[in-house]
Amino acid sequence: TLPLAKAFYADVLGMRPIPVPAAQTDTLGWYDCGNGQQIHISHPKDPKFPIDPISSRHPCFKVGSLEKLNGLKERIYRDKLEGKASSPLDADEPGMRDSGAQGPEYPKRFFCRDYAGNRLEFSL
Repeated sequence: TLPLAKAFYADVLGMRPIPVPAAQTDTLGWYDCGNGQQIHISHPKDPKFPIDPISSRHPCFKVGSLEKLNGLKERIYRDKLEGKASSPLDADEPGMRDSGAQGPEYPKRFFCRDYAGNRLEFSL
């Protein structure tokens, strides 16, 4: 739901909600990711496409420093442990290896799945 999107994307991730078209305020949530980028969350009343909760498709959000990346990882993991309706369904645990593919060419990063199962990557 859109209230769960706000609780996760705005309250946990710190993205700023931005206005959506008036005709779609009950089905869309838009959030400012910074640097002119936005993420659009859609909750249609009658979805035409089934949700695949284990899809590996995902956006990647760049984080400016290792300190900020680690802080965000901690904040997301704590929110997961709280188990609220808006909490992530899964999140890489701080201090543990990330759940993505491994190799020297990959940057420092971590993954989570938001309250609806969408996979998100956060990276340097």
